[in-house]
Amino acid sequence: MTYNKKNDAGLLVLALRLVIGWTYFSAFWRRTVLVDKLDPDLAGYIGEKFNHFLPHALGIKPVIQYLVEHPDILWINMVAFTIIEGIVGLFIIFGAFTRLMSIGVFGLAMGILLGSGWIGTTCLDEWQIGVLGIATGFVLFFTGSGKYSIDNYLIKNTSTITKKKWFSWLGSGTLPIKETIFPKIVLVGSIAILGIALMTNQIFHGGLWGTLHNKSVKPQLEITKGKIVNNALSFDVFRTEGVDVYGAWIIGIELLDQQNNTILKYTPTDLSSLSNNSISNYYIAKVKPGKHSLIIPLGAKANLTLKHPNLTQLEKGTYTLKITDISGVFWKHNIASN
Repeated sequence: MTYNKKNDAGLLVLALRLVIGWTYFSAFWRRTVLVDKLDPDLAGYIGEKFNHFLPHALGIKPVIQYLVEHPDILWINMVAFTIIEGIVGLFIIFGAFTRLMSIGVFGLAMGILLGSGWIGTTCLDEWQIGVLGIATGFVLFFTGSGKYSIDNYLIKNTSTITKKKWFSWLGSGTLPIKETIFPKIVLVGSIAILGIALMTNQIFHGGLWGTLHNKSVKPQLEITKGKIVNNALSFDVFRTEGVDVYGAWIIGIELLDQQNNTILKYTPTDLSSLSNNSISNYYIAKVKPGKHSLIIPLGAKANLTLKHPNLTQLEKGTYTLKITDISGVFWKHNIASN
């Protein structure tokens, strides 16, 4: 195996290799060196960020839900994911086993795209990272690393490992693909990746036709399983949209009768002092009382049980649960009392 100095595609993508390598290695660096983001008991735990992906993840939603419902398994996966990102990023930067690592780039980017491609308040941030990562992984697989790489050093010094048939597939050098077939493989792969980009752009953001939308701009709550039993109002609340870096701030919970009369009302002071017995969280991202409101992070789901004397002698009929965000947005849910 020899190093071809003419038209060295691996050398031409050096800047791409260094930047994408740092993109992934920096994730490891941030979470382990700059700030401890792998401790579930500290603010900024990466598992909570992972929980934010849940509401609109594409295809892998059941996997994410299982992990956020099992914190111990989630932590193991977050640690493994971080280590893999560090290894892939570092190896790509130094051009070691470039093609194998490019598969890692492709896989990590696909995970980002499917999990969080719908998140991004201004520039469709996660979608762009995902699709560009997939395209980069694809390109690096076919180019390998050029002059400034460990792969090239091994090839130049005729290392034993470079004589193995598998090295050209996992490292760098000339791929053993017929010249008549090679362009077709590149073309088909490129069109497929473009298809993935267009499909996810449409699904997540309506980027091709219809109404353009961004699920990261305004908070959205889903209210389900509402019931009134004895003196307790119980319901599930699930935050499915809005900015991922802070929660919805709930400043009011009301129960109204058919005449729109208030049966009970929880003020910001009441909600900020709710006890833990009133909130039962399903996932790692927690619904919890804040200083002046009830905080519901993106992807958080909880059952709230509110006990009040006014519910004891409640007449049969249909009542309306109203939850109000600090922005003035509110959500309603009908509840039948038996």
